[in-house]
Amino acid sequence: MNLTTLLTETVRIFIILLPAYVANPLAVLFGGGTPVDFKRYWKDGRRILGDGKTWRGLFGGTLSGGVVGIVVVFLLDGRTSFFTVREIYGGWDYFIFISFWLAFGGLMGDMLGSFIKRRLGLKRGEKAPGLDQWDFIIGAFLLLLFIPSFIIRNFLSITSAVALLILLLLTPSIHRAVNIVGYRLGLKKEPW
Repeated sequence: MNLTTLLTETVRIFIILLPAYVANPLAVLFGGGTPVDFKRYWKDGRRILGDGKTWRGLFGGTLSGGVVGIVVVFLLDGRTSFFTVREIYGGWDYFIFISFWLAFGGLMGDMLGSFIKRRLGLKRGEKAPGLDQWDFIIGAFLLLLFIPSFIIRNFLSITSAVALLILLLLTPSIHRAVNIVGYRLGLKKEPW
């Protein structure tokens, strides 16, 4: 495994997971309205998720994350030596499903993170190192468990596993940069 191959594989995996990466920041643009938990409380007396997780954000983030994934892959398909829809996804119909599935999984992971933060007594916007940076990837992979052939095809080689690890190590920096941009644009209340 040489450095060029590893970098190429890291980029390929980032592109595959792009819908999960972009769904949460895009959900902020659509947010507001009815909370997913309908303002209900858990048995510990705290909100289940909180006001930051809304149905508009869930649907808007899933749709826009899926569309971003589709557009990026459409632009790359066959134009690079390392990325073809047939090789990675098995075909366009399967790819379109996976793109929306990953975006939805990213948002489900973010909601799982909010659920855990509420159980820990953390308020909306409070830092939860590790959880804040990787919850969306965890959610995406939990949903990918329902599609084992996709995991086998894309993540089980040594090169892919190392590339995924590199991407996971870079994710906190990517997450922080996106949040700073959102904060400066006035879309987020805190820059983390």
